[in-house]
Amino acid sequence: MLEREGLQAVGALQDVCSELTKLQGVLFYKALEDLHCHLYNKGEYSLSFDGHDDDNAFEILDGAALDGIASTRVGGGNVKDIKSVSHQIPIWLSCSTPNEFIEAIKKSDAALHVKYMYTMVECLSMLEKIAATGDIICKRLRPTIRDIITSKIKAHALTISSSSSGVSHSAGTVNSGLHYLKEQLESYPLQKQKHQNGTLEAAKLLAVSPVSPAMAPTGAAQAAAKELLDSILDIIIRILENHVIVGELLESKSAQHSDTTTQDSLTGDMNWNPDSETSQITGGYSVGSSLTVLQSECQQLICEILRATPEAASADASAQTARLANKVPSKDKRNCSEDGLTFAFRFTEATISIPNKGVDLIHQGWNRKGANVLQEGYGTATVLPEQGIYLAASIYRPVIQFTDKIASLLPPKHSQLGNDGLLSFVENFLKDRFLPTLFVDYRKGVQQAISCPAAFRPRANAASIYAPLVEKGRPVLQGLLAIDFLAKEVLDWTQAMPKYTGELVKYVQTFLERTYERCRTSYMEAVLEKLSYMLIGRLDVENLMRLDPASAYLPNSFAQPDEESSASNAETVEAEAGISDLLWALRPIKQENLIHDDNKLILLASLSDSLEYVADSIERLGQTSLISSMQVDEAHRHTRTSSIPPRDLESFAEEYRKLAIDCLKVLHVEMQLETIFHMQEMMTRDYLDDQDAEEPDDFVISLNAQITRRDEEMAPFVAKVRRKYIFGGICSVAAHASIKALVEMKSINLFGVQQICRNSIALEQALAAIPSIDSEAIQQRLDRVRTYYELLNLPFEALLAFITDHKYLFTAAEYSSLLKVKVPGREIPVDAGERVSEILSH
Repeated sequence: MLEREGLQAVGALQDVCSELTKLQGVLFYKALEDLHCHLYNKGEYSLSFDGHDDDNAFEILDGAALDGIASTRVGGGNVKDIKSVSHQIPIWLSCSTPNEFIEAIKKSDAALHVKYMYTMVECLSMLEKIAATGDIICKRLRPTIRDIITSKIKAHALTISSSSSGVSHSAGTVNSGLHYLKEQLESYPLQKQKHQNGTLEAAKLLAVSPVSPAMAPTGAAQAAAKELLDSILDIIIRILENHVIVGELLESKSAQHSDTTTQDSLTGDMNWNPDSETSQITGGYSVGSSLTVLQSECQQLICEILRATPEAASADASAQTARLANKVPSKDKRNCSEDGLTFAFRFTEATISIPNKGVDLIHQGWNRKGANVLQEGYGTATVLPEQGIYLAASIYRPVIQFTDKIASLLPPKHSQLGNDGLLSFVENFLKDRFLPTLFVDYRKGVQQAISCPAAFRPRANAASIYAPLVEKGRPVLQGLLAIDFLAKEVLDWTQAMPKYTGELVKYVQTFLERTYERCRTSYMEAVLEKLSYMLIGRLDVENLMRLDPASAYLPNSFAQPDEESSASNAETVEAEAGISDLLWALRPIKQENLIHDDNKLILLASLSDSLEYVADSIERLGQTSLISSMQVDEAHRHTRTSSIPPRDLESFAEEYRKLAIDCLKVLHVEMQLETIFHMQEMMTRDYLDDQDAEEPDDFVISLNAQITRRDEEMAPFVAKVRRKYIFGGICSVAAHASIKALVEMKSINLFGVQQICRNSIALEQALAAIPSIDSEAIQQRLDRVRTYYELLNLPFEALLAFITDHKYLFTAAEYSSLLKVKVPGREIPVDAGERVSEILSH
């Protein structure tokens, strides 16, 4: 009897122990599930615990459960009692048995979810399940983060699908932006084809750009990628904040346990490591381990966005997961450091993935295997374009902000963990992959822009009028317009990455230098071995041209065209006379010494205007890049530290402008030489006509026709003020040549004087018809020519009277020439020269 009763008592005790064990297990998993939910914001992501259906799980564990945990330690309570108590408590902790922990929680000002996590950790500590808790959190950390990120991306895809079907019409959101950029990218090949066919002028610029409009620095793709990454990193920060709290709590509980074993460990093992001991007590879980996994997942997400395949990333992730689960793989199977975030990446040639219209937001559960999750990816192809490497610029600033937030979250003792691992990866990627790729791609675009047959072909309509703005039709050469577009686009990347302004400016300098050499080549092809080109390189000519009042119409001239010149009238006349004498002395000028091809002259005019346009644009870019290089981003602590480029953009602007001025100088001198070329025909002309001619001389008619034609041809390509410079030297040279011609004439009669006067009148009419030339100045100079030749009709005494009244109208040499030429019917005394000299000397 006693034996039977004893066996029954033992069986009853075994039943009680079994019931208590079950109760502890249920409480453990329930507390762990609640802790997990608050670690990852269950209310937002709807994650359920792996291996435990909702039917076998309790509702959120409130503070009264602590009483149940305490009772299990003394042998009381059961599962149903605990569940009923949990349902009967409407206010959290209101009916908990008062103790030191409960009172501290009630008095705490922490957020509600933080109080829950404190309570769950306390429950797990009372159940002596700290190690098991850390072990399970470690095992599920990576797949859970992957599920959360994937859910966020699928939510974006679902919104895009709804927007395309008319369900969502929100404007200005990232989702609508993503939808827009997908449409733009899908239609981009067609747009580019239209551009190449010439249906749109802007395509000639877009065709040379290595990126589509959506992928440009300010395109929709960049904005969409930045907003998507911002939203995901914001979630990761909130999760990390929870892990910091729980990690410190578990480490605190483990420290209490380790204190009881420290002395034994020290006496039993001289190589005992307290950090290793703490890690074992917490099941391998710590703030550092969670931060490593979170940054690793963010890094893999970024690699997917950039379409870079991190060959070591999957091995790194598997190694970290295994390590955190106390299953560290052998060193020969590890491709990277446990603590580092060094990824070896390469690029894939995957095609763009069009989002499925029926994308469903899948409920994220705990049942997915971690290995499968790592292989599936995040699904960013459903919401982002394929040219992923150019999205590197848009992820830079979010990662900087993310790194700064991590540093602010970590407690002082863990501050060394915020080692900018993810930021270092992104910066290395930008430096080693993005910037070299950008340079190569844009260099190809530059080469294409300056080497195509139409790059330096004037493209204005001959009947059009010059427009000062490109938007209104300014005929900038296509090659230079494309280079200006590419330079601006390259520097636009600095807005997202101010730290790399120096490198990007150097790229632009390289492109500008190559383009300048191409412009110089085009210029030399037009002027090589021509007299005008050789003259502008002479120091004496350069000095005379600097004194020429027409130089006020050159780009960036210190003298303003509308202001009085500081030089005196005598100095101006002297400069004009010096240039005219120099050019007149070059006779005989042959046609092969001149740029006879009008197309080359038009090219020089167009090249000058285009170079001036690019020079002005470079100056503005230089100011912008200087601001960017000096910029200190207030949103983060990372500033520009590299050295300033050895050569700034303004020096390139000066080179471009100088070449533009050289083009104008060549045209200016070319028109003067063309005038001399025609006016030198006076030397072979006999002005002893026996009758009055009704037309000017043929060489004057030819000169007038040529001046009018070239003005009309150049009018669409250069501004009015530049045309005033190009054609402004013709009148003074023609007037001076007409007067100089008298020196070499042996005789002239009345009809000859009338013919020369008729020539000057015809030339005046032709020049006055050019809108850019001052007709009053033309009249003054050519009136002087007519007055000079009309003096030949005066008797000697009348000539002396004129000289007495107008000593300074002509020079002594010019007055002397009037006496030397033979005029039928006019008598000149022997002492005529002395008498004139005496008048001029007083």
